[in-house]
Amino acid sequence: MNTRGGVLHATDAVRADDRERPPTTRLPLVIHVLALGTFLMGTSEFVVAGLLPEMAGELRVTVAQAGLLITVFAVGMIVGAPLMAMLTLRLPRRLTLVLALGVFAVGHVIVALGTSFALLLAARFLTALATGAFWAVANVVAARIAGPAASSRALGVVGSGAMLANVVGVPLGAFAGQFAGWRGPFWALAVLAVASVGLIARHVPHDGPGQQVVSIRSELSALRSGRLWLALAACATTTGGVLSTYSYISPLLTDRAGIAAGLVPLVLVGFGAGALAGFLVGGRLGDVRPYATTIMAAASTTAVLLAVCLLSGFAVPTVVLVALLGLFGLGANPVLISLAVRFAGKAPTLGSALTVSAFNFGTAAGSWGAGLALGSTLGATGPAVVGTVIAALTLIPTTGIALTQRRRRRSTTAVF
Repeated sequence: MNTRGGVLHATDAVRADDRERPPTTRLPLVIHVLALGTFLMGTSEFVVAGLLPEMAGELRVTVAQAGLLITVFAVGMIVGAPLMAMLTLRLPRRLTLVLALGVFAVGHVIVALGTSFALLLAARFLTALATGAFWAVANVVAARIAGPAASSRALGVVGSGAMLANVVGVPLGAFAGQFAGWRGPFWALAVLAVASVGLIARHVPHDGPGQQVVSIRSELSALRSGRLWLALAACATTTGGVLSTYSYISPLLTDRAGIAAGLVPLVLVGFGAGALAGFLVGGRLGDVRPYATTIMAAASTTAVLLAVCLLSGFAVPTVVLVALLGLFGLGANPVLISLAVRFAGKAPTLGSALTVSAFNFGTAAGSWGAGLALGSTLGATGPAVVGTVIAALTLIPTTGIALTQRRRRRSTTAVF
């Protein structure tokens, strides 16, 4: 018996498990339909960043207080994703997606009609609950339909809907807010959500007759996975680092870089285009080298944010760095979602839901800290400083995942 040959075969088997096979050439249409839903929800979450001055003025609150509309949305998704995933566990996934879109539409009508800041906060929280439910279930549906060979790629496409929101939805919302009032974008989102219900109902397949009904206890067993918690920690820090800066990007661009307020939406387009490209490329790379992709994305994001802190007084470098922040800052997200779903084992719905919670925990914590920094002596640069620190922390869990996988590979090799 050739021992060396046996070791090589075992190593190859482990690598085949750790590195997904190359993706297929074409993904099913339903993946792109789900991406349309995330486009609407990404627009809803991020459009407030481009409307903060207008909303603050009409609601008679400070810009930092208006930023709570971002924070409360993130908090709602933190709570809503796992809670709604558990409450709808026995519902058909297609029905869950349709109901989530319906509640999403209602939440936006309330915001469009509301005049009380407290009412708007409550409506944003309600909308976030629906968004968390939709996103968690959409990730599971996409991963299962695409199969393990292309799960990161499929999740990259689904998530790219939110990134496309930054290219199209958020800038359009910002322009509309400047010319037609900030309520207009919320009316538009409500109408589009209702229209999307039909597409989801038509294209998302029924749960198969062999679909296993998983108990809540079985789902909660996934919480014993240490690798899952490392992936969730990375989800929180990578998003927190980017969005703590992005949530208050308008003051940085206008007060620090000297860019006219009317040009801010164009800079947001640059961020969105970078994020869209990063999501798609990150998803493809994640099917081949997931661990290297997450580490490099974290290191690159930290470097870009540090450069923003140092060069934000110059308009052109700042605009370029904002686009690069989108490219590197969110590129690892589909990989992290795919890893979390895999590490959750027999509880993919909870694993997916927890990634949504983790991303938004990072957003809530980051935007809260950034708001405090904005009001400190750091001024408009403060959110970027906070973002740099948070992004650097991503290197800890991503490196931990890679080392854990290496130990598992060596352990499996030793057995053979």
